[in-house]
Amino acid sequence: MSKELKTGFISIAIIALFVWGYNFLKGQDIFQTGYRYFYVEYDNIQGLNEASPVSIYGLKVGTIADIRFNDNPDKVGKLIVKISLEDDIEFSKNSIAKIYSANLLGGNAIAIVPDFKGETAVSGDFLKGEVESDLISSVGESINPLKTKLERVIIEMDSLLIGLNEVLDHDARLSLNRTIKGFERTVTNLNETIEGVNSIVKSSESNLKATLNNTKKITEDFSQISDTLKNAKLGLTVQKLQTTLDNVNTLLAGINEGKGTLGKLAKDEAMYQNLTNASKELEELLRDMKLNPKRFVHFSLFGKRPKPYEPQPENKK
Repeated sequence: MSKELKTGFISIAIIALFVWGYNFLKGQDIFQTGYRYFYVEYDNIQGLNEASPVSIYGLKVGTIADIRFNDNPDKVGKLIVKISLEDDIEFSKNSIAKIYSANLLGGNAIAIVPDFKGETAVSGDFLKGEVESDLISSVGESINPLKTKLERVIIEMDSLLIGLNEVLDHDARLSLNRTIKGFERTVTNLNETIEGVNSIVKSSESNLKATLNNTKKITEDFSQISDTLKNAKLGLTVQKLQTTLDNVNTLLAGINEGKGTLGKLAKDEAMYQNLTNASKELEELLRDMKLNPKRFVHFSLFGKRPKPYEPQPENKK
């Protein structure tokens, strides 16, 4: 083989290797067949590049094959992204191709959110396109409302301070100063009072302990008394007392109605009068026996006959 022919083969091999490497860097393997291509239309691709990965559920299934402007005059300014899929997973035309931030350095990629309902998408179909906000944009979107609110608060605080400065003139500031000092003195006095109470409690700690011990003992004694009363059958005692009271009430009712000796004595005036007269006569008899014993008792050793009774004149007082 001549030197020129060898040089030609080597040149062709180098060119083929260069083409293969270029396509490989773009994410395409020219030796692999069975690619499927889908198209997505975006208003803004957020810095998406060719050869950026395409994934489904986090698994890389393809790359970005081409990015170009839409040639349709009605859609001027629209961008069409060509997706090359290696995997044979099937999904419907309703699936969404979402651009998202793959890392913090700003590299973007496409994630297909598959929808398995509806007509199955085939190579050459258009998918729906969406753009997900990156981290910086999300932070900016979160900070912007906060910034607006913070500016509003600062403006309101400035207005409040201006109004407060206008209200608090020299005399008002002096009065406020005196009020604060008075409150400080009140707090000081309150602290002194609390310290005094603490010292009293500490000095009386032994007495308090003794009082608490006595209270505990009284409580225990009362508990024992309660147990004793509980075991004393108070119910039976009260029942007997009630029976006794009922009997006394019955007796008093009979006396009040004049039944029995006590009832007749309490209600029969004739009996009361007879007893009164008998008492008076007994009293007179005892007085007569005391004043004239000879009238009732006679004793003689020699058997003399007793003299007849002669009434003695009553001593006049």
